[in-house]
Amino acid sequence: MHTLYWFTRDLRLHDNAALLAASKSDVLLCVYVVDPRWFAPGPLQSRAMGTHRWRFLWQSLTALERSLRELGQRLHIAYGEPETVLPKLAHEHRIARIIRSRQPGTQEAGQWQRLKEQLPNTLFQQFETLSLFTEGSLPMTLDELPDTFSQFRKQVEKTGERNSERLRIRTLTSLPPPPGFPEDNRGDCPAIADPLHPLPFRGGEEMGLAQLKQFLFVDHGIAQYKETRNELDKWDSSSKFSPWLANGCLSVREVAESITEYERTETSNESTYWLWFELLWREYYYWYALKHGANLFRRDGVQRKKRPATFYGHRFMAWCQGTTEYPLVNAAMNQLRETGYMSNRARQLVASCFVNELELDWRYGAAWFEQQLIDYDVASNYGNWQYLAGVGADPRGLRQFNLDKQAKQYDPVGTFVDSWDGHAEQPVGLHTVDAADWPIL
Repeated sequence: MHTLYWFTRDLRLHDNAALLAASKSDVLLCVYVVDPRWFAPGPLQSRAMGTHRWRFLWQSLTALERSLRELGQRLHIAYGEPETVLPKLAHEHRIARIIRSRQPGTQEAGQWQRLKEQLPNTLFQQFETLSLFTEGSLPMTLDELPDTFSQFRKQVEKTGERNSERLRIRTLTSLPPPPGFPEDNRGDCPAIADPLHPLPFRGGEEMGLAQLKQFLFVDHGIAQYKETRNELDKWDSSSKFSPWLANGCLSVREVAESITEYERTETSNESTYWLWFELLWREYYYWYALKHGANLFRRDGVQRKKRPATFYGHRFMAWCQGTTEYPLVNAAMNQLRETGYMSNRARQLVASCFVNELELDWRYGAAWFEQQLIDYDVASNYGNWQYLAGVGADPRGLRQFNLDKQAKQYDPVGTFVDSWDGHAEQPVGLHTVDAADWPIL
């Protein structure tokens, strides 16, 4: 059988059920499609793929290609729309089967359906590689997924399925040959700019596995994770696994198993549990996105709560450019814009400011995060923004942080604000309103 494997957010050889299924073929064509639409402005003032995301993704792709070449394979990187690229490859190479990892986004689901319609005689298969569990191993059906994370966590932990070892697949060591070496047009992909403030993030499976080992078994950062995770600007304060998890360079099951191994061989405490707790949050939003579909992206959210909002263009730009009245928010936004990363605590604070102080439509903030974050994950990003805006999985409704109190608690002497130039020379005030503002219906 001739199989086309469509790499998406699963850029690894370890614990990859979809690639394992694809390996059971006579001929295997491995493809990654870089979609030009990612780099074009979207309806919410932002692009889907910003500079920092693109740099990390390209690093991950080149690392994957090296790994595939060691197994006699190669990665065909195509620049174009999947609905055009993949059917053409399927016809050229007599593809009988197309396989990919299951994706939670509605755009991704729509692409999959359109491909099926274009290739009615081709077998299409999807596998769960982005989650701890498969849909069949969850302690509830997808329709029964709880409305809140707490209910989900309790049901999962009640089953005792703390470790998903029985679902995990070891690293592949062999793959069938490719159908020759088809030419690609990767040279048409956008150029990659050097970062202004380089961080120790580099894409690729090897780097992700190295960070996992470093944080757990070398630095033992997991042992005090709960106490340090809210730091604003320290590399070792949190695991930093998210960029590799978001791009599929690192398996979430690999992380879960490593936590269990650490607790068995080193120590088990609140901090080691808390890292598992964070993995469950990520897991919840994966299934949450699959359950709610397009409602994940609607202004009124899955709760269908009407939220009056007006788009103040100057406020939005001040937030993006770090020129608001709030130094802590400015510093975090400058860090994000210049590096593609900010801490979990900072994300909550800048989102709260966006929704509450600036009174803006949360979707614009979520879209800016999508463009900027190297660890962008569609389910977690939009799920968390809905949560904070009071239209998603939060039973308490709208969340608002006291920014002055947060600054005193997490940046008492202003080190973070000074490091990232949080004091704007001419901060944009909330009282300013101009004729360009318009209501969002």
